[in-house]
Amino acid sequence: MVAGDKQENPEYDRKRHELYEHYHPLEFSPTIPLEEKTKLMEEWWGKTHGLLVEGGVTYDGIKQSVADSTIAFREGVVELFEFLEERDIPVLIFSAGLADIIEEVMRQKVHRLFKNVKIVSNRMVFDDNGRLVTFRGKTIHSLNKNEHALDMAGPLHDRLGDVDGPPYENASVKTRLNVLLLGDHIGDLGMSDGLNYENRISVGFLNDNVENSLDGYRKAFDMVYLNDAPMWGVVKLVSQLCPVGGD
Repeated sequence: MVAGDKQENPEYDRKRHELYEHYHPLEFSPTIPLEEKTKLMEEWWGKTHGLLVEGGVTYDGIKQSVADSTIAFREGVVELFEFLEERDIPVLIFSAGLADIIEEVMRQKVHRLFKNVKIVSNRMVFDDNGRLVTFRGKTIHSLNKNEHALDMAGPLHDRLGDVDGPPYENASVKTRLNVLLLGDHIGDLGMSDGLNYENRISVGFLNDNVENSLDGYRKAFDMVYLNDAPMWGVVKLVSQLCPVGGD
């Protein structure tokens, strides 16, 4: 997240850190009921989004920050997207972050968008001067990245700051019978909740605290990759599931 146009904003950083220190332990607390925890996450995300507006974020600042960053996709992600695009298989990116930043990373680091990729995430609204003024729709946070947020799915925008992308009909996604779910958090398994699928293969990416979390991930996911593994294993899997000429 960026505050302003590449300008340091110590006050914003301090407030954001305070919010993190307060809410992050609550997010993973085993003693807080899910309903109460969900309300806390909505509160956290709402306050953080308010700070972004207060901090003076602009889309020029976002573009510059992405250009200066070293962020990159896992090896094999682009090849996976290309494979699925060729077969007209829809891809949904669920994120509790910001759709605008995800898209800008794809534009600058991948240098292309994919017609089959849709994003379920928080989308910014900018004024005529390119300054962030609000967020559109319901907030997507770490505990509601599921099918119930699917109606917020939107196609990739051609440029940062677009108010609307091309029209998108999500009914075809909801009727898909086969789901390949990728996630790096056990809670991500809920992303397929509500879909009337017949088959689901879940792939977990365990990047942190491997020793203590591995057993839980192995029980939760059908397949597990460790330590920021590349996407080549998934590419091989989908090539077996969707051979040339297959549906």
